[in-house]
Amino acid sequence: MKLKKFLFAAGLLLSAQIALAEEAAAPAASTDLKVVQQSSLDGLLEAVRQAKVVESREHSSREAQFARDKAAQQRMLGEAQSQRRGEEGRSERLETAFEENETKIGDLQEALDKRLGSLRELFGVLQQVAGDTRGQFEGSLISAQFPNRGEWLSELAKKMGRSSQLATIEEMERLWFELQREMTESGRIVKFNSTVQLLNGEKVDQELVRVGSFVIVNTDGYVQYDANSQSLVELARQPSGQYTGTADDLVGAEKGAITEFGIDPTRGSLLALMVDRDTWADRMGSMMGGIQKGECWLPWCDGQGEEVGSVIIIVGIIGILLSFERWITLTLIGNKVNVQKKSSTPNADNPLGRVLKVYEENKDVDLETLELKLGEAILGEGPKLNKNINLIQVISVVAPLLGLLGTVTGMILTFQQITLFGTGDPKVMAGGISQALVTTVQGLVVAIPTTLLYAVVAAKSRNIMHVLEEQSAGLIAEHAERSGQPLG
Repeated sequence: MKLKKFLFAAGLLLSAQIALAEEAAAPAASTDLKVVQQSSLDGLLEAVRQAKVVESREHSSREAQFARDKAAQQRMLGEAQSQRRGEEGRSERLETAFEENETKIGDLQEALDKRLGSLRELFGVLQQVAGDTRGQFEGSLISAQFPNRGEWLSELAKKMGRSSQLATIEEMERLWFELQREMTESGRIVKFNSTVQLLNGEKVDQELVRVGSFVIVNTDGYVQYDANSQSLVELARQPSGQYTGTADDLVGAEKGAITEFGIDPTRGSLLALMVDRDTWADRMGSMMGGIQKGECWLPWCDGQGEEVGSVIIIVGIIGILLSFERWITLTLIGNKVNVQKKSSTPNADNPLGRVLKVYEENKDVDLETLELKLGEAILGEGPKLNKNINLIQVISVVAPLLGLLGTVTGMILTFQQITLFGTGDPKVMAGGISQALVTTVQGLVVAIPTTLLYAVVAAKSRNIMHVLEEQSAGLIAEHAERSGQPLG
C-alpha cells in the first residue's frame, strides 16, 4: 500500500514538473491553454484527495479484520494447549497401565510355566508329530482312498507353535485316530472306487484295489498316485507282463481268496524304475534306429550300434524265412517221395519219381551206363534239395560275428564318452556298455535258432538224398541181377 502511495505521489510531481516546464518554454501561449492546464491541476488534486479517502477506509477495514483474526488464533492456541495437556496426562496413564500389564503378564507366564510342567514337552512333540504326519499323509497311497486327511494338521502345528494356545483333547484324539488308521490301512487289501486321470486328460471312475500303502492296481495294471495333485494318474507304460498279469488276477479275486501278487516295498520307487527300464523290444527298436518309430526307412539310421543291429535283425529275418521255406518244401517233397516208394508208376512231381523215370528210360542199357545215368539224375536233384541251406548255415555263423562287431564299436563309442565326460557319472558308462552288449545278444538270438533250423532242414535234405541213393542202388542191383553182370 505504501508503494502505491509513493508511486501515485511521484506521478503527480512528475505531471506538475512537466506542466511547469511547458509553461516556461512557451510564455507566449494563448489564454485558453492556461485555462485548460489550470483545470487539469485541479482535477489531479481532487483525484489525490479521493484516493486518500478510499485508502484510509481500506486501512480501517483491514485493521479490524486483523484484530478479529488475532483473537481467533489466540482462542485456537488455548484449545491446542489444553488438548496437549490432556494427551500428556493420558500418555502418563497408559505408560503406567503398560508397566502394570507387563508385570501381570510376567507373573501369569511364570504361573503358566509352572502349571504346564512336562506338558510343554508334550505339546512340542505334538507339534512335530503333526508336521511330520501331514507330510506322510500327502505321500501315502492311503490318501487316494481317504483324501484331505492332513489339511487340519497344518493348523494344529501352527497352533502348537504359539505359546498362547493349547491343543484340545479332541484334536489329540483325532491325531491319534489318523495315525492308527494309517497303520491299520497299511496292512489291508481293499477295493474302492475313485477317479483316475487318463493320459489323454480324461477323468473316469474306476474300481481299484489298494494293497496296503504299497501299490494301487486296476484291471489294466498299476495306477500311479501323484502326491502333488493328490490324484490317481494312469501310467504312461506298464511294467512287464508278469506283473500286470498278477494285477489282473488280484482285481478279479474274490474276498478271502489267495492269489500271488508282487508289491513295491519302496512305495513307488521300484515301480518307477521298472516302468523306465527298457524292454528287449525297446532295445531292438533302438538298434533298428528309426524304423520302428517311422523316423527313417533305412536300416542304417544314425546312432550307437544301430547299423550293426539293423543288419543282424534283417539277416536273422532272412535266415528264419529261408529256413521255414526249406522246411516246408522238403517236408512236402519227403511226403511225395514216401508216396512214390509205394507206387510202381514213376511220377515226375518228386525227385524219386524222376529218378525212376530215368531208370525206365534206360532199362536196356548196360550196367555201367545205367549207373552213370542214375548218378547223373541224383546229382541233378541235389541242388534243388540243398537250395539256400548253405546260406542258412552262413547266417548262423555270421550273426554272432556281427554281434561282436557291434559290441566292439559300441565299446569304442563308450570310451570316447568317458574321455569327454569322465567317469563321474556311472550311467554314462553303464548305458553305453549295455547298449553295446545288445548287439551280442542279437547275434546270439539270431544264431541259435538259425543253427537249429539249419540242422533240421539239412537232415531232411540228407534223408531225401539217402532215399534217392538207396533206391538207385537197388535199381542197379536189380538190373545187374537180371543181366547177369557183376556189380563194379
